[in-house]
Amino acid sequence: MSRTGAVIVHNDADVLAEAVASRLLNRLADAQSRSGSGAESRRGEASIVLTGGRIAAKVYQNILGSPIRTVVDWSKVDFWWGDERFLPSGDSERNETQAREAFLDHLPVDPERVHPMAAADVVETPEDAAHLYREELAKAAGGEGVPAFDLLLLGIGEDGHVASLFPGNPALEASGSAVGVRNSPKPPSERVSLTMSTINAATAAWIIASGEGKAEAVDEALSKGELPAGRVKAVGHTRWLIDKDAASHLKHLEF
Repeated sequence: MSRTGAVIVHNDADVLAEAVASRLLNRLADAQSRSGSGAESRRGEASIVLTGGRIAAKVYQNILGSPIRTVVDWSKVDFWWGDERFLPSGDSERNETQAREAFLDHLPVDPERVHPMAAADVVETPEDAAHLYREELAKAAGGEGVPAFDLLLLGIGEDGHVASLFPGNPALEASGSAVGVRNSPKPPSERVSLTMSTINAATAAWIIASGEGKAEAVDEALSKGELPAGRVKAVGHTRWLIDKDAASHLKHLEF
């Protein structure tokens, strides 16, 4: 493992997924410990924003198989999503479906604390789904704004997008907490996403990247900060957790 500031590089995708899973478990356990010393209504709680993709699926599988997964009280974790494909409920391409099958359905979570974005068979448009999510986020935050997420996970696309905020798409500049996305350059064309301001309101944001195909976007995002991924600046800390292939264009790092 190599570490340079907010960038932590692991040998390969398998090691990366295992390390992220371990970090995630400890992050949630620490959050529950801190919330236990505050207001009674927040005792032992934690919140996380989930992402999709191949490396995320590996992380979730490692969580399920981890011998320390019981350090987290899963019944007091709120699960949110950073973005979603606007497809029918249960579609295999939905991030919600992936997360449920990979680990949520196998843990003692509270169904009332799982907050998926509305599917295409529930509402008519991605804008409708975004509206409902804004309402749900505001309710969880006490009436307005968004919750102070303890951890927000993000993947990065080969074009540098995060969540469903693509370079040049109007959704990237949207206000409010969630936005309907149309004309996505990556199918499906209709999606729902947290806005950049909501992403940056998280206590911690971790951008996870694996593979040579992500190397150019990782380098550009970190060196120039203009791509959506480069604009992620969480209020607490933003950390890049990547493997050697994804870091291969970062000339200032030595492995």
